[in-house]
Amino acid sequence: MTFYSQPTALAAGIAAVLAFSAHTQAAKIPSATLETIVVTATRSEEKLEDVPARISIIDEPLIEQSPIASFPHLLMSDASINMVQLGGYGQQASFFLRGTESDHTLVLRDGVRLNNDASGLAPNNFIDTTDIKQIEVLKGPASVLYGTNAIGGVVQIISKTPDKNAAFISAEIGENQTYKSIVGADLADHGFYAQVRGQRLETDGTAIHEHENAIASSFDQKGVSAKFGYEATRFGTSLDYSENQGNAQYEQYSWSSMQYEQKSQDFKNQIATLKSRFSPTDQLTLNARVSYFKDELEQLKSFERTDYESTEYELTAKQQMSTAQNIIAGITHRQLETSTLKAAESFHQDLNSTGYYLQHQYQTDKLKTQAGIRLEDHEKYGQHTVGQLAARYFFTPFFSSYANVGTAFKAPTMNDLYYGDYANPSLKPEESQSYEMGIDLQLTLQLKSGLSLYRTEIDNLIDSDPNNNWKFANIEAATIQGSEVYVNWANDAFFAKASYSYNQAKNDKTGLDLSRRPRQKLALSAGWADEHYGLSTTLTANSHSDSSNYDDDVIPGHAQIDFNSYYQPNEQLRFFANIQNVGDVQYKTASAGNYDGKFYLNGGRLASVGLTVKY
Repeated sequence: MTFYSQPTALAAGIAAVLAFSAHTQAAKIPSATLETIVVTATRSEEKLEDVPARISIIDEPLIEQSPIASFPHLLMSDASINMVQLGGYGQQASFFLRGTESDHTLVLRDGVRLNNDASGLAPNNFIDTTDIKQIEVLKGPASVLYGTNAIGGVVQIISKTPDKNAAFISAEIGENQTYKSIVGADLADHGFYAQVRGQRLETDGTAIHEHENAIASSFDQKGVSAKFGYEATRFGTSLDYSENQGNAQYEQYSWSSMQYEQKSQDFKNQIATLKSRFSPTDQLTLNARVSYFKDELEQLKSFERTDYESTEYELTAKQQMSTAQNIIAGITHRQLETSTLKAAESFHQDLNSTGYYLQHQYQTDKLKTQAGIRLEDHEKYGQHTVGQLAARYFFTPFFSSYANVGTAFKAPTMNDLYYGDYANPSLKPEESQSYEMGIDLQLTLQLKSGLSLYRTEIDNLIDSDPNNNWKFANIEAATIQGSEVYVNWANDAFFAKASYSYNQAKNDKTGLDLSRRPRQKLALSAGWADEHYGLSTTLTANSHSDSSNYDDDVIPGHAQIDFNSYYQPNEQLRFFANIQNVGDVQYKTASAGNYDGKFYLNGGRLASVGLTVKY
């Protein structure tokens, strides 16, 4: 692939396009916006401002700025998330939500769990962003509705559903020989709808270590998805399927050869979901779901393969008891199969888990409450009961306060129990208690602000034990305390957003900070967006943090700036230009854990241009 020979000239050209967009005259649009609807907090649709918890939204305009933008890059815009990626595209990516562990956040796609019980993580670096309507980040415990992994919260990907007939093709090219192309078609007619998508992404990548002989690690990805369904007043059903596969090159230090070696891995994930909804009366709604998720990862230059399969069966019933009260009752059964094949110490595990939950909601103009309880019957770890109580009170239509108290749990992963020298088959599940309170204030029609204070206490936190050759162990306890504040302003097509997060995550026994938790993060964005022109810039900045429990390395604080612009002369045509990390800041993300003291690096600058044609 040779799209151009002078990447610096490309970046300069894109900067010129951005500057031109900033000074172009455009028609004004009303400042009023549609109400944001979310589903993650209660498994049913409700207005964002009514939720008695803190939810942030990564919305469709932000997602559509750049088809190339990866899932980890999109999540970086949330001040409560510390994204740790061991390099650029396709490299291992994990995030720490409100100071909790990287496997304490559950990732869903339309209700389907993407966390792999081998590692506890979702395949964040491989998730395709082609068909996302919005990303909902629910902060705080959510085990009542979702079971294990939801100590820190839930990140849910909401996919698009067709509402009109359409077809499109989109392409974006950028530095490092990076490109992505997407083709799609939608059909919607009298309640019936169908949707198909195909995408391809390739990049030569960047060097992921800072040693002088480091070479670029490439990544390629291709996928298809299809959705078919029917929606009517009393009945609805849908069938979704998506498949995503590719190859990621990476670099790893070898203690046998005492040098860095190039490695390669193939990945493939599949999701199939059948959903049905039936409303026999105006007051009763029944929902059923059967889903299948498969995640495969194979190391090509060493004998190692991990396969994970999960089949879920879920049935929920929502009864509207009065205009102000409803009850949701549900049961979720999961069948899990995890296997890791290695030259030595392979393992295989089959597990079943069944959760029973009940949630009550009370909603008036002044008061919104949510109370729930869940009994999880885990084949390996027995029964766990968790609960949650939350309320939001509106002192005026423009000023509200909320409080949220809940417990959650997480079962040890298969890797914690059986993988490598640090595994410990005797680990216990982690358990947590969380407390949160906050306010939201609509200062003017254009200006809104809010503040949250939270505390999470985790018992039996799984971490490395320096007194036992660094094997995994349940340390006595950890405490996380923090706060978040946001300010959003919008006036016609102009907008500005600012959010700030502070958290302190400590091991109660040693008093030391937990790894990879910067105390502070700031996210700022501002711009102009109307029906024809758009220009925006985003700044994210992290303070320093400890690298790991294995060394004394410190990850320095860092910041990066992104620019985005578009020109849309009509509904059928859209031109766009983007620069990720405009300063080409080669910031460190994690220690490589080697004798040489080198670090993993972020992917650097990526300038790109693209075009979307719609019919």
